[in-house]
Amino acid sequence: MNLGLLIIAITLIGSVSNWINWKYLNYPIVRLLYYLGAVVHELSHAFFCVLTGARIEEISIFSKQPHVTHYKSKIPFLGSFLISVAPIIGGLLFLFLINRFYLENYIAIPQFYDNWQSFLLVPFKILSQLNILSWKSWVVIFLSLNVGAMIGPSWQDLKNIWFIIIILLFFQFSSLNYFTLLIIFLIPTNIIIQISLVIIIKFFKIISDF
Repeated sequence: MNLGLLIIAITLIGSVSNWINWKYLNYPIVRLLYYLGAVVHELSHAFFCVLTGARIEEISIFSKQPHVTHYKSKIPFLGSFLISVAPIIGGLLFLFLINRFYLENYIAIPQFYDNWQSFLLVPFKILSQLNILSWKSWVVIFLSLNVGAMIGPSWQDLKNIWFIIIILLFFQFSSLNYFTLLIIFLIPTNIIIQISLVIIIKFFKIISDF
């Protein structure tokens, strides 16, 4: 797998997830969950700013456009790259810790193989573990509604490292395949949950009109 293409794919799919939220699920609870994702997203940027010696100028989370403004990292190229992709690392770590310690490994990541058929089945295998009668499943569902905002780098993040992304398009990093593919699976799982909620809401609205 190509790391550059995977980062672009994560950004694209994350944008689709956010668009579904604002277009079809624009309710107070969803907006609140979005800001939970934004907190993790922006704090991940801030953490890697500190880690790579980039002085933070401003942190804005509860605005229409959450962002972290910072000066250049003291580590050339690598510092900018880590700051821009920080939400991928921080968001996945946050979800791992919630699942491991709060939900007691409620969701198990299915095994997958190096073929597209195996890849496409993973989101459905994750969803098959949910039980609407379990409070842990509802925690997973609520958290999933902000995965796009939490994990997906913004297009501005990509613009900040466009030159590095172009370079990465020419290299393979097999050791990172599982990590990045895991994120590719989590966001489509989120989108399936979002679409299901949209259908359920539409259904109840149609019934209420009769």
